[in-house]
Amino acid sequence: MPLIFFILIALAVSTGFLWTVQAMVFKGKWSYFIYFLALFLPFYITTLSVVFLATASPLLLGFFQIIKELTVLIAVAVFVFYQRKIFEYPIRLQSTDWLMMGFLGLAALYLFLPLGESSFLNKALYFKSMLIPGLVYFLGRNTTFDGIEIKRVFQIVFGIAIAAFLVNVLESFVLDAHLQQFTGYALYNHVINDIDTTGNFGLTWTFETPAVTKRLASFFSDPLEMASSVLMGFSAGLIWFLTSKKEGNWLYVVVMICSLGSLMFSASRAAFVAFFVMIFFLALVFGLYKLIAAGFLSLLAFVVYVLFFASDDFYFFVLDTLTFESTSSVGHVVEWVLALDSMVGNPLGIGLAMSGNSGSVSEELRVGGENQFLIYGVQLGWLGMILYILTLASGVILSLRVFYRTQNLMAARIAFVAAAVKVGLLLPLFTANAEMYTYVAWLTWWMVGYSVNEYSRLNIQSIKTD
Repeated sequence: MPLIFFILIALAVSTGFLWTVQAMVFKGKWSYFIYFLALFLPFYITTLSVVFLATASPLLLGFFQIIKELTVLIAVAVFVFYQRKIFEYPIRLQSTDWLMMGFLGLAALYLFLPLGESSFLNKALYFKSMLIPGLVYFLGRNTTFDGIEIKRVFQIVFGIAIAAFLVNVLESFVLDAHLQQFTGYALYNHVINDIDTTGNFGLTWTFETPAVTKRLASFFSDPLEMASSVLMGFSAGLIWFLTSKKEGNWLYVVVMICSLGSLMFSASRAAFVAFFVMIFFLALVFGLYKLIAAGFLSLLAFVVYVLFFASDDFYFFVLDTLTFESTSSVGHVVEWVLALDSMVGNPLGIGLAMSGNSGSVSEELRVGGENQFLIYGVQLGWLGMILYILTLASGVILSLRVFYRTQNLMAARIAFVAAAVKVGLLLPLFTANAEMYTYVAWLTWWMVGYSVNEYSRLNIQSIKTD
């Protein structure tokens, strides 16, 4: 059975990759790389697990591991090749561009500085994990799609949200088990990542609550990634619901319901609170005051459920979370303190690959790792953390300006999702190495880049009009 699934997955991935490459290379459609990433990244770890379970071949596994980065690099190369006068390519740098270049430039400098105890190879691998999202932003920054091409991106996002929920239903009511218990996830982690199984389900502690109930992940790498990713599905469904004719709105309602369902199945406290933060932000910024009321009523209903109807296990799960008495919450605080202590003692940072949960970070060298801001602060110093924060803030602000100013409905939808999800991810960024969630992180950086491109175009139009 694993061999059959491996053949199906290999055919699907290979077909998608080859189609994307031929469209990029022979037709000059380098921007189509985003379609492959949107379809492949949610299934990335599941794909690797099944491949290794079926073949036990590190060489074959290596191809599937690098295919996402390879797609981005080919897109960059094709973009450069098709610009006959690349040095005359017209571009007006905006604040987000400068901040992103400053952040990546600082990381490149730290790659070669003799800081930290990590090997140069591990530093290079960590730098790669920072550079690729920057290249995705760069490609989005130079992408101009028509309405049909943007609609395809959203259709993929909708499909992923619905499919994730359906797999959650299968896990919960049919299998009564995590999908990862059948895909070879534990074997892949043990052999390739040197991570032993923990918890009561033969996976890791991430897949269960303190009350030993399942936290489902569908086909994502873990429940936390799924919980963060469905925020994008919900916000995409919401903007299409608000900007489409009523007779076709049922699909977007389904997408939002499925996203909320997956959020519940993930049992992620950070993502659950992040959802309400995102709803409040959207309602406040875009004047959707009924949404504030709906969010407040939903929160009130949740409180009533916890106080009067929830099981004792779930009640104490919530109570321990709010009082920071659960082992998970205490663990976050400990990691934050360790990271802050390092930043105070080493304000210029201690070097790349010295913090976080990336595979290139050795456990014995790791300092902190459960707060994306502090992870960069430990490695790149206070300047690196501030540059990252300013890049995020600038991306959100420019996306909001695009949403308000553009007459292009599709660009407005992209800007809406970019701003909403980046704000919604703030809380997960405080509790996890969330930039490792490649599906939601890379796609939203592409959306931010696309929005900044539209912002630049609007500014040029405004200057010509004046």
